[in-house]
Amino acid sequence: MLVARDKNGKLINLLTELPMKADFFCPVCQSAVRLKNGNVMRPHFAHITLQTCYFNSENESNEHLSLKAELFASLSKTEKVVVEEVLPELGQIADLLVNEKLALEVQCSRLSEKRLRERTISYRQHDFQVLWLLGEKLWLGKRLSNLHKQLLYFSKNMGFHIWELDAKKREVRLKYLIYEDIFGNIYHQTKTCSFDGDLMAFFRLPYAKQAATYYKVEQRRQIGLFIQKQLMARNPRWLRQQELAYSQGRNLIAQADTEFFPQVRPPEVKGGFCQIQNDLTLFCEAFFQYYQNQENKTVQNLYPPDFYVKMVKNL
Repeated sequence: MLVARDKNGKLINLLTELPMKADFFCPVCQSAVRLKNGNVMRPHFAHITLQTCYFNSENESNEHLSLKAELFASLSKTEKVVVEEVLPELGQIADLLVNEKLALEVQCSRLSEKRLRERTISYRQHDFQVLWLLGEKLWLGKRLSNLHKQLLYFSKNMGFHIWELDAKKREVRLKYLIYEDIFGNIYHQTKTCSFDGDLMAFFRLPYAKQAATYYKVEQRRQIGLFIQKQLMARNPRWLRQQELAYSQGRNLIAQADTEFFPQVRPPEVKGGFCQIQNDLTLFCEAFFQYYQNQENKTVQNLYPPDFYVKMVKNL
């Protein structure tokens, strides 16, 4: 915690002042908290016991505290920012609340998809926007986990995207134009913004007018042989795909490489994307229709969603 109340009820924010040791209390549950100011972690308040607080369920890492401090220092130069804003109507605390309507959630540890969905829906129902910003343990790797898919955002200019925070490099990363191939590997582009830069403009970037960009992905060859090996290894993913193909009168092993084109496609998830309210039907239909007309099936150019929609309309 970075905020607490003193015995007189004054709210103490450790990002703007460092008080002498005294009696401090949690702004939510009113139970005692201790001011910790050591050599390892930045100054913070910690519950003497978490059992009495229904908002704070775990102690924060130094990464979490430091990232909140960096974001507060950067954004408060130009925006109205409150750190650890208590939102009783939601039953939760926003890590940072910007201009009274944008909640920034710094997520440094794994949480369940159910809890993520509950918190996101709660923000939405009370007319808040929420950006989930991911600490190091949750950065993207070579594949999208189910949790990552629930943390994806979408815009017509930058497609599927996700936000990361890097405490060591002092930067926010935007990974965008995220696509997933039929083997489960992901591809994307990256933009960064230093904590010393204009973070609010950076957070708006996916929805800002901009020139369309693209990148190329070489198509994998001998896919039938790869699938045969996966089926022999009893890979559940490919067993399901082969079963589906059989029901349609096809055999994946016998298909030519060109029949798998395009190999790189928009991410999919059962039950919908938690952070995305857009109807993606038009984009997905335009995406596959665009590649039907491509003669060169050895390489795939990946574009923003708006590009596919406009190109198909002009056919």
